[in-house]
Amino acid sequence: MESKKSNVKRYGLVGKNIEYSFSRGYFKQKFENDHLPNCNYENFDLKNIQAIKEVLKQQNICGLNVTIPYKREVIPFLDFLSTAASEMNAVNTLKFEKNGSISGHNTDVYGFEKSLLETVSELPNKALILGTGGASSAIAFVIKKLNIEFTFVSRQKSENSIEYSAVDESVLRQHLLIINASPVGTFPKIEEAPNLPYHGLTKDHILFDLIYNPLETQFLKEGKARGCKVSNGLKMLEYQAEKSWEIWNQ
Repeated sequence: MESKKSNVKRYGLVGKNIEYSFSRGYFKQKFENDHLPNCNYENFDLKNIQAIKEVLKQQNICGLNVTIPYKREVIPFLDFLSTAASEMNAVNTLKFEKNGSISGHNTDVYGFEKSLLETVSELPNKALILGTGGASSAIAFVIKKLNIEFTFVSRQKSENSIEYSAVDESVLRQHLLIINASPVGTFPKIEEAPNLPYHGLTKDHILFDLIYNPLETQFLKEGKARGCKVSNGLKMLEYQAEKSWEIWNQ
């Protein structure tokens, strides 16, 4: 029995308050579909990032995903980063290398770009990115790559962002792509939405929400009611999960 257990390949998700998470169910189904009985995916729900030291010491861990709020905080515990993860200063995938080192990668980039291009046939010139956390870094990386001008919107004005109160109808008219990279509207607080003048939205706007629980957030409902093209974060998650699996098995 012991030898069988020692052959189990362990994967998992590192985050905080992640019982609701998509990843565990997705990989459980994947392992069943692909006939991989020796693979297991588990949640590592950490009260603070220091607790990751114990996770990294555990046996048979072959790969980890990282989610809110540790996409940046995890970096000091890694040996090196991929070029993209380094540029964004955000990591969502850890690979345990054969030489014993741990590398950090960001598959949110792949997931977001692929799902965005499937949603939109013609990209607008300007975008608003709501939120300035680790997820927003990946979004900005893709938006920049696609030659779209962007502005971060945050609860507090900074050198790199404007406040929500600065977003009026005029700003909305200039930015036809709006991406919610903040946690506002996530279950269980599904009645919440980013503080925007939604009456200024038009059928020319595209609203993309990284949230997938619920599948239709209040943010998306506001856009849908005004004829906007909308997309949630489910496809992005599926694509980034498959990219993580690819990295773990390279």
